[in-house]
Amino acid sequence: MAQTPVKRPTWKEVLAREKLLQLPAAHDALTARLIEQAGFPAYQIGGFALCGARFGDPDLDLEQYAEKRAGVRDIIAASPLPVLVDADDGYGDVKNVTRTVRGYESLGVSALFIEDQTAPKRCGHMAGKEVVPAEMHADRIRAAAAARSHPDALFLVARTDALEARGIEEALRRCELYIKAGADAIYVEGPGNRKQLEQIGQSFKGVPKAMDILEGGGETPWYPPSELKEIGFSMILYPTTVLFRMTYAIQQALKDLRAGRKMDEGEAVNMRQFEQIVDMPYWSSVESKFGGGK
Repeated sequence: MAQTPVKRPTWKEVLAREKLLQLPAAHDALTARLIEQAGFPAYQIGGFALCGARFGDPDLDLEQYAEKRAGVRDIIAASPLPVLVDADDGYGDVKNVTRTVRGYESLGVSALFIEDQTAPKRCGHMAGKEVVPAEMHADRIRAAAAARSHPDALFLVARTDALEARGIEEALRRCELYIKAGADAIYVEGPGNRKQLEQIGQSFKGVPKAMDILEGGGETPWYPPSELKEIGFSMILYPTTVLFRMTYAIQQALKDLRAGRKMDEGEAVNMRQFEQIVDMPYWSSVESKFGGGK
């Protein structure tokens, strides 16, 4: 909160403490604040939610590093929680990856993932993806690891989208290559069944593994977090869960407003509750202390 700045723990620290991280996606600063208040120890900023909410665009590589970095800057300022950021494909070659890592580290980002799709990339659960040569992405991972001020400053997750394009064996081969290149964790996008989840989860002992569940239409089936932990995953990303429910709530509010219906107070926060969420008491105290007694 604004009145008590807190230094973010490193991603390794929070992962070691929690063992399993459920990571809802914050598409704006208010959502990051609500995630913190809901008791989550960390969260993510995903490209799907950021592009949809901030720009009204699909996740099709329309926005690039500078636009997304501006969104990330605004979001992470609202909460002291450690945050994992979607860095897409690093936005170019090893030079661009180096710039991306340094730029996000300077903002206070705790972790990021970089994927091996060809440009223009797209949401990982969309069809028609292709991947760059594995050695090219391994070079990006090496550049990303070297760009950090120190290894604990930024937790580096290497994501591969090779499963849909090339199959599970190629996806796992790439993960091994990326680990050797310096990745702290691996992330295979889009497993479509439990067998594939188990193949991934049981590979690379001792290496943290991330996966995502895109509720509302993704390729990966929903499983309870406890089952995914048993399978071998330590980070579960939820790119759409909050975004899709928020979108539906806005649609319903506008539908009621258009029809002349009064807001159902049981389905909304009130003014007092919202003031608490956005830390009105703190700002009132600042105004009272330094603003001439207003």
